[in-house]
Amino acid sequence: MPDFWIRVSLPILYSALAALLVWAIFSAVYALSFMVLVLLMLIAYRARQLYKLVRWLNDARLETVPEAGGVWDEVFVSLYRMVKRHNLTKKELADELQHIEQATAAFPEGVASLNELNRIEWCNPLAELHFGLNAQRDIQQDITYLVRQPEFFEYLHAGEFAEPLVMKAARHDEMLLSIVLVPYGGNKRLLISRDITQLERIETMRRDFVANVSHEMRTPLTVVNGFVENLQDMDDLSHENIQRALQLMAGQTRRMDHLVSDLLTLSRLESDDHPLQAEMVDMQSLLDEVYRDGQMLSAGRHQHSLDVTGVARLLGNRDELRSAFGNLVSNAVRYTPEGGTIKLRWDLRGDKPVFSVKDSGIGVEAQHIPRLTERFYRVDRSRSRETGGTGLGLAIVKHIALRHQARLEIVSEEGSGSTFSLVFPEKRVA
Repeated sequence: MPDFWIRVSLPILYSALAALLVWAIFSAVYALSFMVLVLLMLIAYRARQLYKLVRWLNDARLETVPEAGGVWDEVFVSLYRMVKRHNLTKKELADELQHIEQATAAFPEGVASLNELNRIEWCNPLAELHFGLNAQRDIQQDITYLVRQPEFFEYLHAGEFAEPLVMKAARHDEMLLSIVLVPYGGNKRLLISRDITQLERIETMRRDFVANVSHEMRTPLTVVNGFVENLQDMDDLSHENIQRALQLMAGQTRRMDHLVSDLLTLSRLESDDHPLQAEMVDMQSLLDEVYRDGQMLSAGRHQHSLDVTGVARLLGNRDELRSAFGNLVSNAVRYTPEGGTIKLRWDLRGDKPVFSVKDSGIGVEAQHIPRLTERFYRVDRSRSRETGGTGLGLAIVKHIALRHQARLEIVSEEGSGSTFSLVFPEKRVA
C-alpha cells in the first residue's frame, strides 16, 4: 500500500520540481501556470481512465478489459483477475446447480419447494407431472390455486404432516399419489409426492387374491364337510348313497388338490429362488404328449388336430413348456361344446416360433380379454367351476411365458371360438 501512494504521488512531485526550475529560470507566474497545466493534464488522463473503467463495468467481459500504463494498468489487471475468478466461481456454481437439478430430476418422487405463503419456489419434472405444474410459468404461484382438491387444501392448512395424504393426481384421474410435507429452513416446506398407483393395484390384487382363494376353498370344503356330517348322522347307509357321497367328496377333494397344486406352481414360478433351468427341448416329442393329453381329456367329444412345421428344438424348460401348452389345451377342451374342433399348431412367424391352440368354443367378449390372465378371473364363474377349472391356468401360462421371454396373444370373439398363442423370441431357437 505505501508503494501505491508513492507511485501515485511521483507525477505530482516531478511536476513540482519542474515548476521550481521554471520559477528559477523565468518567474513565479510561469511556474504556477506550468504546474496548473500539468495538474489539468493528470486530471484529464485519470478522468479518461475512469470513463473507460465505467464503460467496462457496464459490460464486464475478460476480452474487453481496458489497457493503460502505470497504476491504472495494475488496477485493470487486478479487475481482470477478479472477473476471471468470478467467472470461474460462477461456472463452478452453475455446474453444481446443474448436477443438483439432474439429481432431483432423477428422484423417484416429485419434489416442490414452498415458501411460508405456500408459493412455489421450485419443482422437479415429476412434481410438474403429478400436479400439472409448469416450472417456468407457475413459480411464485400459490400451490392451492393450481391443486384444487379439497382434501389437499385441508391437509396443507391442518399442519399435521405425520401421516401422508393419499389422493388422485390433479390432471390424471387414473394416478394415485401419496403426498407428504416436510418443513425445512424456517417456514419453508418441501412438498413430496409419490406415484403409488402400481402399489395400490398390487395391494388390491393381493386382497382380491386372498378373498378368491378363501372363496374357492370354501365351496369344496363345505361340500366335503356336509357329506361327512350326513354320513355321521345317517343310521342306515345304503351302498348307493355311500358311493354317491364318496364320489362327490372325491371330486371336491381333487378340485382342492388341483387348486393347491396350481397355487404352489405359481409361487415357484414367481420365486427368485427358482431360476429357469433351460435345456434343448425336442418339440415334436413334447407336442405329441400334449396332443395325446388333450385327446384323453376330451374323451372323444371333440375333433383334434396337430400341425408341426416349426423348429425341431427350442431352448427352454420342458416341464414348464408342457404345463403351459397343457393349460391352453385343457382350456380349449373345457370351453368347447361337444363336437367342436381343437387345432394345435407349431410353426414360425417370421423367425419366431409360435405355439397356438385354436378352438371352436364359446369365445370371450373383447372387454374380458385383457384380464383373462389374472388369478381367479372368470368370465362366467358358475360355468368355470362346472368345468373343473381352478381359475389359475392362464396365470400360470403367463408366468411361464415371461420366464421364456415369450408373449401370450389372445384372439377371441364371443360365440366364434378363441386362439391362444405363445410367441417365443428368435434367440430361443436351437
